[in-house]
Amino acid sequence: MPGPVVAEGDRVTLRTVERDDAAFRQQASTHPGIRYSLGVAQHRNAAEAEGLVESMDEGGDRLAFVVCLDGEDAPAGSPGDDETERIGLVHAYELDSERAHLAYWLRPAFHGEGYGREAAGLLVDRVFRVSSVHSAGAGAFAYNEPSRRILESLGFVEESRARAAEYVDGAYRDVVQYGLLRREWASDCVPTEQ
Repeated sequence: MPGPVVAEGDRVTLRTVERDDAAFRQQASTHPGIRYSLGVAQHRNAAEAEGLVESMDEGGDRLAFVVCLDGEDAPAGSPGDDETERIGLVHAYELDSERAHLAYWLRPAFHGEGYGREAAGLLVDRVFRVSSVHSAGAGAFAYNEPSRRILESLGFVEESRARAAEYVDGAYRDVVQYGLLRREWASDCVPTEQ
């Protein structure tokens, strides 16, 4: 299960990624409703998913959190299986550079409910609070309107478009790059951690 709460919003919490979350993380490379929106080309087996927790979710230059819906009685520490529901992951990489890079996904059953915006907003807030990066960047496929709306609602600005840049789900897709400068981030855009 995910670890302790790191940030809380109105409806979601960000909890630390633990090694036990590897099977949940594996959904990003196996579930069509997730992997195609991320552009993940290859499936990952359980051992590879465990390796990703180690190589991509742990380290000083990154933040990685499990997005959770917690029950009313869920403790602030490590919850039990019946006290919280994992609905996605958010990541920030290259925190030791000038620009952090963000990625996020939610299980398809939770799309369109505002959870993605809240979770991404908590992540952006955390990035600017705990690192000295000058800006944050994120990419989205041009066809992924929900992800693009999340970024734009958080103040990200479209900076470039790479036409037919990646082959995903049987076709070449445009990739749109977004950026947000530290000075542009308004912490009142989303609930801050408590």
